[in-house]
Amino acid sequence: MESPQIQKTIVYLDNLSDWTGRTVAWLTLLMMLVTCTIVVARYGFNIGSIALQESVIYLHGLVLMTSIAYTLRHQGHVRVDIFYARFAPGTQALIDLLGTLIFLFPFSIFLFYCSLDYVSLSWSLGESSGQPGGLPGVYLLKALIPLFSILLFLQGIAELLRNLTILTRH
Repeated sequence: MESPQIQKTIVYLDNLSDWTGRTVAWLTLLMMLVTCTIVVARYGFNIGSIALQESVIYLHGLVLMTSIAYTLRHQGHVRVDIFYARFAPGTQALIDLLGTLIFLFPFSIFLFYCSLDYVSLSWSLGESSGQPGGLPGVYLLKALIPLFSILLFLQGIAELLRNLTILTRH
């Protein structure tokens, strides 16, 4: 199972996840600066801005939805390690493989499928904020849902191939 093509696929998908994760990570700094600006404006100068507040939500959504694959790639998701950490690498690979097949792939496919009509309607309406002075482009934010599913699914393929490679070695 350790063919050069499989290894190239794993590396390519891992690199995609790494690139998206590192790229959007910088937005967390921007999100913090905007949040500080909101706080200073509100409490220091008694000035409020719905658009600034919504920009933090947009940035948060963008970071969360596009860095999910990066988090999976680096094993950053919540996991109960009481037993898992003590298992042999082959057993860990089997658990991860089953988790990918039973939970991650069906979830990604289900979310992608269910989001299509929701996102499509938002795009057709050119949906924008319901708040006066809010940001336009809510449809762009909603478009991150199927992107989230695709990125997660692609990294799942890399994890599946990686775990199959480990299992075939043991």
